[in-house]
Amino acid sequence: MIYWDLFLAFFIPNIVGYGGGPAIIPLIENEVVGHYGWMTSQQFAETLALGNTLPSPIATKMAGYIGYDVAGIGGSAIATFATVAPSLLLMLVALGTLYRYRDSIKVKSMSQWVRPVIMVLMGYLTWSFLNEGATDAGWLHTAVIAAVAVAMLWRFRLHPVWAVLFGLAYGALLLG
Repeated sequence: MIYWDLFLAFFIPNIVGYGGGPAIIPLIENEVVGHYGWMTSQQFAETLALGNTLPSPIATKMAGYIGYDVAGIGGSAIATFATVAPSLLLMLVALGTLYRYRDSIKVKSMSQWVRPVIMVLMGYLTWSFLNEGATDAGWLHTAVIAAVAVAMLWRFRLHPVWAVLFGLAYGALLLG
């Protein structure tokens, strides 16, 4: 029964909550602290603070930790799955609908507009990172990292992880 309770405690806030992690945190707190009593408000606040220090979506991290705290590894897996299940279900429905109407002119037109929009968004993101890097580290360091990364990726055809590791090492050694 504890697994079912864990599933509901994280599935319901994620299915009715809109706005991402920060918007559903109060809903999760209501379930975990108010409804089931698995944690005190103080423990929940500490879990939230710890979750905010780590990368990745906050709700998923909190679900994994709270699920583990309540019911071990199985509880962690179930709570984490319940957190991502609403998005997964929505994506399956959307993909099923797109697949069903894949020959429709409207769907084809919509699909043709997705790539340019993503390209513009990625270009803006790249420009923002470049601008921020140049502001924080200076144009010389930014140019060195960019030039070496381009050479690693295009000239030597290395996996992108090596370019990222180079940038991290360069920053740690020379900008630290």
